[in-house]
Amino acid sequence: MPVALSVLVEAADRYLAAAGMPDYCPNGLQVEGRAQVGRIVTGVTASQALLDAAVEFQADLVLVHHGYFWKSENPCVVGMKQRRLKTLLVNDISLVAYHLPLDVHPEVGNNVQLSRRLGLAVEGPLEPENPRSVGLVGSLAQALAPREFAALVAQVLGREPLLIEADRPIRRIAWCTGAAQGYIEQAIAAGVDAYMTGEVSESTVHSARENGISFLAAGHHATERYGVQALGEWLAQRFCLEHCFVDCDNPV
Repeated sequence: MPVALSVLVEAADRYLAAAGMPDYCPNGLQVEGRAQVGRIVTGVTASQALLDAAVEFQADLVLVHHGYFWKSENPCVVGMKQRRLKTLLVNDISLVAYHLPLDVHPEVGNNVQLSRRLGLAVEGPLEPENPRSVGLVGSLAQALAPREFAALVAQVLGREPLLIEADRPIRRIAWCTGAAQGYIEQAIAAGVDAYMTGEVSESTVHSARENGISFLAAGHHATERYGVQALGEWLAQRFCLEHCFVDCDNPV
């Protein structure tokens, strides 16, 4: 049986503790559609391709990590934004998005979900003094050469990572999904052998080389596929919903 939209959103908000997490966008219900939800589509970003797939699936709700209404963006509803919102409104589909709350959650969060797929044992937060630390620190069961670990990442994510290789094996590693290359300084301070995130900046390469740690840029999209899938499955099981994850490939 379908569940009320308000009940579903309230459950997700509470599960992710969304109200207590300052962010760059609104978390939770961003676009209101029909009042009852029986089918949900999940994806990383609320792109037009994902919305078109949701229409084809006859979804009542789209759940994403990257939604709309980001801080400092142009608020005018024109062009791409107009087309996306029109697709949702004409088809009476709700859009629900969770950004940082989905990164940090201890069960369905992007960082924890990635660690499980790579066989990383979580030791603690990347920023121990920060109660809202997004990244994590952990370890492999046995040390791997940097290229061996990069091969593991490629096998799991289906995408060859950019590797800046240090001259030491990798046992302890810090990671933060998405565009978190700036956290390499915290990783260096944590004394790890490698740092992994989704993207890379020019300065990141120098920081890795000059501090003697390996660095991997494994893809923003690729590293953040898993949290929204896990949250979608949690909601589907909780409310007996149909759930479909759509992977709109993105090389970044």
